[in-house]
Amino acid sequence: MSVWDDLVGQDRVVEQLEAAARAANATAVAGRSAAPVPGGNASLMTHAWLFTGPPGAGQITAARSFAAALQCTSPDLALGGTPGCGFCDGCHTVLAGSHADVKQVRTDGLSIGVGDMRDLVLRASSYPTGGRWSVILIDAAHRLTEAAANALLKGVEEPSPRTVWLLCAPSVQDVLPTIRSRCRLLVLRTPSADAVADMLVSRDGVEPETARLAALAGQGNIDRSRRLAVDEQARARRADVLRIPLEVADLGGCLAAAQRLVDTAKADAEALADTQDAKETEDLKAAYGAAEGSRAPRGMAGAVKELEKRQKSRATRTRRETLGVALGDLLGFYRDVLAVQLGTTGALANEDQRPALQRIASGGMPENTLRRIEAVLACRRALDRNVDPLLAVEAMTVALRAG
Repeated sequence: MSVWDDLVGQDRVVEQLEAAARAANATAVAGRSAAPVPGGNASLMTHAWLFTGPPGAGQITAARSFAAALQCTSPDLALGGTPGCGFCDGCHTVLAGSHADVKQVRTDGLSIGVGDMRDLVLRASSYPTGGRWSVILIDAAHRLTEAAANALLKGVEEPSPRTVWLLCAPSVQDVLPTIRSRCRLLVLRTPSADAVADMLVSRDGVEPETARLAALAGQGNIDRSRRLAVDEQARARRADVLRIPLEVADLGGCLAAAQRLVDTAKADAEALADTQDAKETEDLKAAYGAAEGSRAPRGMAGAVKELEKRQKSRATRTRRETLGVALGDLLGFYRDVLAVQLGTTGALANEDQRPALQRIASGGMPENTLRRIEAVLACRRALDRNVDPLLAVEAMTVALRAG
């Protein structure tokens, strides 16, 4: 299976990346640099790329697939084949995350610091050790601190001849103008529900009706659709969230629904901590050679403290992301309510919740629904400003009751 097969509904982006990968292959064979003009449009291949698009559209998947195509070693390339076969050692190691010349930068916390970025810029100045290109993939470029973004700018302004930067962000506005002006922009679009459903059936073996409902409920988010299709727990949590509009008839119901939502997010963060934090701490102690019951080796206390700081930041991010998913489900629910009130035809995102949608729609006017949509959006903005989650969600559920 080609690396490009994972990009669902992104034919235009795939076409551009395939052309760039072919140009990069020709460049590598000829021994030239990535592009004569960094960030320019004169060539198919350049040294820096910015992948943007709505959540779940596949920015990181597109960047990873492109990285695999750049390292592809398929013998078919000599015969004019398309880079990115998906079977050669280069493609396989990139997709598995073990290629020596492909560095993917992930952040468990809320931001990427300047220290990490300076290390990457230093790494980018060297030639690849074994592959054709040294590729650095930053999967959350919008999380760069100001100092980290300025450090990245140095690397993007003065690229090494064999280094390629791949940046992923929700939108072009989330990246500094000085950085995005030096990148080739690729905008992914929301894939259609039909395309996502076909993918779930063909690749995950999901029953067609389950795939259809999951694709609609995922609202274009491929990862979310897959989880809803194959994970019973994810479906149960979504159903729990979508009961909230029916439970806010009185103030007690509002507060209880808010508490349940926040408790679920906290439980998710704690579950992640249980599986990851203890292992990370044990691995760190093992790296320092610490023996049980003995004195901690020099320098270990500071490293453990720094690890605990990162773990705390990751827990905060997990809670936010869980609440963000729930708010997205609520937003989709009220958009469907509005569609029912306005007599819109066609499939709804929450097709499996049509009786509840009709019940809420018949109990109010479109202007009530619009105010409820604004309440959900206001909650999302409050969480982004670090408002206490319980206070933000309680304010939202009370507003949902008022309509």
